[in-house]
Amino acid sequence: MRLVLLTVSLVLSAALALPAEAKNTLRWASQGDALTFDPHAQNEGPTNAANAQVYESLILRKPNMEKEPGLALSWKLVNPTTWEFKLRKGVKFHDGADFNADDVVFSFQRAKADTSDFKGYITSVSEAAKVDDHTVHVKTSGPNPILPDQLTTLLIMDKGWAEKHNVGKPQDYKNKEETYAVRHANGTGPFKLTVREPGVRTVMVKNAAWWGLKTDPHNVDEIVYTPVANPATRVAALLSGELDFVLDPPFQDIARIKGTSGLKVVTVNQIRTIFLGMVVGAPELKTSSVKGKNPFADKRVRQAMYQAIDVDAIQKKIMRDMSVPAGIITSAGVHGWTSALDKRLSHDGAAAKKLLTEAGYPNGFDVRLDCPNDRYNNDEAICQAVVGMLGKIGIKVSLDAQSKTLHFPKIQKRETDFYLLGWGVPTLDSHYVFNYLYQSKGSWNATGYANGQIDELTASIERETDLAKRDKMIAQAWQMVRDDIVYIPLHHQVIAWAMKDRLTLPIRLDDSPQFRLARLK
Repeated sequence: MRLVLLTVSLVLSAALALPAEAKNTLRWASQGDALTFDPHAQNEGPTNAANAQVYESLILRKPNMEKEPGLALSWKLVNPTTWEFKLRKGVKFHDGADFNADDVVFSFQRAKADTSDFKGYITSVSEAAKVDDHTVHVKTSGPNPILPDQLTTLLIMDKGWAEKHNVGKPQDYKNKEETYAVRHANGTGPFKLTVREPGVRTVMVKNAAWWGLKTDPHNVDEIVYTPVANPATRVAALLSGELDFVLDPPFQDIARIKGTSGLKVVTVNQIRTIFLGMVVGAPELKTSSVKGKNPFADKRVRQAMYQAIDVDAIQKKIMRDMSVPAGIITSAGVHGWTSALDKRLSHDGAAAKKLLTEAGYPNGFDVRLDCPNDRYNNDEAICQAVVGMLGKIGIKVSLDAQSKTLHFPKIQKRETDFYLLGWGVPTLDSHYVFNYLYQSKGSWNATGYANGQIDELTASIERETDLAKRDKMIAQAWQMVRDDIVYIPLHHQVIAWAMKDRLTLPIRLDDSPQFRLARLK
């Protein structure tokens, strides 16, 4: 234990050094860092959470995920295809520049750029137009009843700052572009970014001029974030008092943390599903022993793999019951989810072997599984279990587990055959899942799955205002993709946050800490 604590001190000492003027410093850690501070470059949970401390959206979400005014005081439909947003007056960016409609219009344009990972949120938006300094009309190509939900994650940048620093277009993350906005930020949010050392340390300080201090009078003067990949090191730092908050404590240590004086653990079922993706649309896989054809293109193979995986064993042995077995790749809390859809196919090794034989692979085949090792709860361990389970039916899987900084570009650049991914739903609506993961041009659909009916349903779901008709479309789409087995659902995550008793921080279903709501005693 002394050696672990010494390691903790060496890793964290520089990152957690407190400036003399700091009064309340909140020190926290998790396994992986934000990917970038460009707010439109990467639509990834921890990255969005980090950016949302500095930048803000027109509409915010409360801890219970209800919408509330952000940079927009109000929003309403003025005609079937035009939403009007009334903006807050007197809001300033961190450098002192005034926030106004020009910044909103610019941010919409920027988020629609080809390098943006947020264009999928606003595919229906044809134009954002300034009416006056504090009024914006957002026009859509057809009626869109869920636009306010889609805008809760779209962050607003300062047009002048972006132009000054030549970042009018989002960073091309997947091709490793480096821009000023990657390590610097100028938002309107509750905290200012002061130090950004990717993979080492990120420091933010309180924005004393933040408009929201009247309603959310947090007392955090400084936030120091340190990515700590080793789970034992994160726990040791929390136990020794060097950290106030750990976002992802290892499940095997939760009882120990709960039993330690001065510490507490809070848990909630997260709106995030963990699943496996398979390239079904390619004529041949890059990493398979099968040449001239693609075994994943055969539904019988996909179903065999599905039924070979024992998610109950994963739930008990790896997740320590901190997961819920999944039948579709979205969870309760998302509009369109039902318990009937979420029922899994049975685990049946004999049936899986029979299906493989019928598909022409009685001896199985080889393939590579790409997996992150610093993003989801026990992600690498899940992949290791999958490798063993598929091996029992003859599918010999080589595992390539890497940091999410390397794993996600593989998916976005379509350089993987078989991969683990997790998906949260910031809009709380099934359309988001279909739009990004199932429609043929979905930016995170690396499977090559293309179904014209699903493309048509995805578009119709976004613009249908008859809610009963819309619900039928969603149910139809889910049934279709569930039957096609494009993805193998594993489980919905249950998350735990560990922290000192002196910290009050509401846990959120999206695993996104909002430090504007933090209180330090």
